[in-house]
Amino acid sequence: MAPPDHSPAKQVQSAFRQWLAVAALIAALTALRVVYASLVDLRTDEAYYWTWSKENVLSFLDHPPMIAWFIRFGTAIFGDTNFGVRFAGVLAMLVTQLLLADIVRRVTHDVRAVVIAMLMPEAALYYGLLMAKVSPDVALIPFATAMVWALVRLTESDDARWWLLAGMFGGLALLSKFTAALLLPAVVAFMLVPPWRGRWLRSPYPWAAALIALALFLPVVIWNMQHDWASFRFQFVRAAAMHEWSLRTLGDFVGLQLGLVGLILLPVVLTGVVLTAWRGYRRLDAVAILLSTSVIVPFVYFLWKSLSLRIGDTWPMFIWPLGFAAAAINLSMLRREGRPEPRIRSLFRWTRLAIISGIAFVVGVFLYYVATPWNFIGRTDPVGSEAGYEEVVRRAEVELQKTGAIWIATTDYRTYSMLRWFLGTRVPVVQINERGRYLGFREPDMNLIRGRTGLYVGREPDNGNGNPLWASVTAIREPLERVDRIWRGFVMDTYALEKFTGWTPELSPPQDSPLYRWRVLAGEIERFPLRVAGLAEPGLSVLKHSMYPRRR
Repeated sequence: MAPPDHSPAKQVQSAFRQWLAVAALIAALTALRVVYASLVDLRTDEAYYWTWSKENVLSFLDHPPMIAWFIRFGTAIFGDTNFGVRFAGVLAMLVTQLLLADIVRRVTHDVRAVVIAMLMPEAALYYGLLMAKVSPDVALIPFATAMVWALVRLTESDDARWWLLAGMFGGLALLSKFTAALLLPAVVAFMLVPPWRGRWLRSPYPWAAALIALALFLPVVIWNMQHDWASFRFQFVRAAAMHEWSLRTLGDFVGLQLGLVGLILLPVVLTGVVLTAWRGYRRLDAVAILLSTSVIVPFVYFLWKSLSLRIGDTWPMFIWPLGFAAAAINLSMLRREGRPEPRIRSLFRWTRLAIISGIAFVVGVFLYYVATPWNFIGRTDPVGSEAGYEEVVRRAEVELQKTGAIWIATTDYRTYSMLRWFLGTRVPVVQINERGRYLGFREPDMNLIRGRTGLYVGREPDNGNGNPLWASVTAIREPLERVDRIWRGFVMDTYALEKFTGWTPELSPPQDSPLYRWRVLAGEIERFPLRVAGLAEPGLSVLKHSMYPRRR
């Protein structure tokens, strides 16, 4: 029998086949996200951001403008379709993977570590599937990763001009979501902890990078100056909010991160991040300091806030790609450092198990929502809780015809957004309260509203007289019918349809008006006993919350 062929040509051919297999797997999973993005109903928040994309304003109450620009880019190519709205999310996932691959390649020159860095996102539910759902985090993730990539290139090349590109990506990250500011400690540590601190303090390039980032963020600052710092007040109230500690909110945060990143993958990544931090600060390794601090500081901050505040599911999602890079680099470094072989093999086994089981889980969730008719979770199903609006819109159109109403009023931004999505420009839709959400928006033709019959569409019990809003609205409301929003046989919500006359909405009320004020985001949280049993429910509801993470 001929001996094995270990020639260089044979090795190149084997490596090519391996890369081809990885590329085929990523292409298949990308196709899965494309199908998911095309077939699954838009979330209410996605429809809300889509309404932003139709406006020409510098910024918005809830978030900076990047997500609106992402959606406008997608719909310019694919039209006002599910995939058009979500196209930028699918693209952002691929860009993030390529950036991670290049970061790991430049640090390790290890093909296996590069493959691990590319497959880890595919094995995490949020990145492997839910990056197809647009949110401000989808815009933030590639820009935050690109900023770190530029600083890695700076370390590799010793060319100070990379600071300028890092500043540009940092500014674009801030234009995506305010939480990008949590990466600043990592950049400061990268600049000041290694021995090169004196060089960078004297160099104009880091300071020019900071000016570039601030210049790109100026649209948000200008918009806030024009509107009494509205978005800063809207979002930053949570940073100052103080409540009693609650294991319930802590359990929610930990459970949701396990659901979105992976029951096995999250511990693997955190292990890699901690070892990378130890290596970086012990040896003053700039890249290791940058990657580990980019994960640890935001994660510890969110963990601390979760003791007293409900943390949004997606808030930490911008840090985990950097954690994937740190974990992949750590695997490559362990053998070079001469660590015990059993320990190295064990960590590789856990990593392999995390990737295989994670991808299988992502595919299973995809098949459940795209290829089956079942609903195993009932009314709490995360997809169904925001699906089934077609029937509500159909019944509203019938009542418009029957009553002669020519405009629609509603009292929550989710219903407003879905009505806008399905009705387009055919019927004016107005959210009559929380008008502070629509600062600078184009107003509908008031000739179609003033003195005309309208149709109120509202989720029960918002239409009830117990709602204090109605004390400020003198309209005559005549009940017409109730419509159930149904998904896979379960009633998710019930909507009231009412004839709406005798009142014209005030689209620009004064700030002290109850029709202007928005909902406060950091209200009181439910108190739970500080006991371990309090963690049981969040752990059991990971899938429910992680499938459709809330934007805030």
